Amino acid sequence: MLIDWFTVGAQVLNFLILVWLMKRFLYKPILDAIDAREQRIAAELTKAEATQTEAQKERDDFEQKNETFDEERAALLKEASDAADTERGRLLDEARAAADALSAKRQDILRKDAQSLNQALTRRAQDEVFAIARHALTDLASASLEKQMCNVFTGRIRSMDEASKTRLSEALSEEAEAARIRSAFEIEPEQRTLIQDTINKTFDREVPLQFETKPDLISGIELSTNGQKVAWSLADYLKSLEKGIGELLKEKPKVKATPKAEGEPEFIADTENK
Repeated sequence: MLIDWFTVGAQVLNFLILVWLMKRFLYKPILDAIDAREQRIAAELTKAEATQTEAQKERDDFEQKNETFDEERAALLKEASDAADTERGRLLDEARAAADALSAKRQDILRKDAQSLNQALTRRAQDEVFAIARHALTDLASASLEKQMCNVFTGRIRSMDEASKTRLSEALSEEAEAARIRSAFEIEPEQRTLIQDTINKTFDREVPLQFETKPDLISGIELSTNGQKVAWSLADYLKSLEKGIGELLKEKPKVKATPKAEGEPEFIADTENK
């Protein structure tokens, strides 16, 4: 068999040319495209990793900010709650103080009203008692009530103890003006003379007197000079009466059983001290 070396050589040459052409125009572009794609994929992966890292960082920052926000919100809520409690306490204290002040003011008003009413009732009672006493004493005595008061007053001057008499005598000696005789009624000349003579005899000298009418004494007579005073008034007896009535009003009523009599209730009321 004869070999055509020219044909063989031409085929080898054609094969080599084909290989070179394929390598030059086919494999190399494909390899370059693969390398470029690998590089692009690697760049995209790197970018994705960077993006993921950035996202994780942002997520961590966001979570940190959320935690900080929650802490700040809790602190603000606590501060607002504390401020509300403080303000509520202050308002309650102010309301309590205002209520106490109003209660104290009402109690003071009630106390003043009670005092005014008590004074009015006491004054009215005094007037009624004195009026009744004046009528009773006038009916029972041979002289008027004023005359009896002058007699009692002069008797009190005569019965003064030595210490009181000494103090009053010194006051009369130091007083440059006349001593004052004040009374709730106009003293008659006869009774004025009696008072003047009694004072002169008691202190062994002539004592100038000035007689004045003072309704506030309420059926009484007083001698005053240089800070010293001798007085007599039905108010003293009224105070004793008022004290007794006050103690009586403080007594607590107590019911005691008593044998029932025919036509009477089964019990009667008695009083006993608290």
